Amino acid sequence: MRTAELITQKLTEALTPQSLKVDDESHLHAGHSGHREGGETHYRVYIVSNAFENKTRLERHRLINGILSAELAGSVHALAIHAKAPGEAGDR
Repeated sequence: MRTAELITQKLTEALTPQSLKVDDESHLHAGHSGHREGGETHYRVYIVSNAFENKTRLERHRLINGILSAELAGSVHALAIHAKAPGEAGDR
C-alpha cells in the first residue's frame, strides 16, 4: 500500500472526517533533506473533522501526529497539516 493510501486509511478510521485530502509533495523536495529516490517522503494533509471541535491547532496536530506516529518515525520525513472543524473558515 502506498504511504498516501495508508495515511488516508488511518486518518479516516480514527477521525471519521467530513473531508480529507492527502497530497504527496515529495517531488517538490528533490535534493532537500529527507528526500529519497521514489518519493513518498513529504505530504500535505487537508482534513475537516468533528474530532477537532474545541481543540487548539497544537492539539489537532498532536492528534494527527499520534495517529501517524509509525509513519513519521519511518518513511515520512515531513507532514504539513491543515486541520479544521466543520464550519471553520477555510475548511475544505
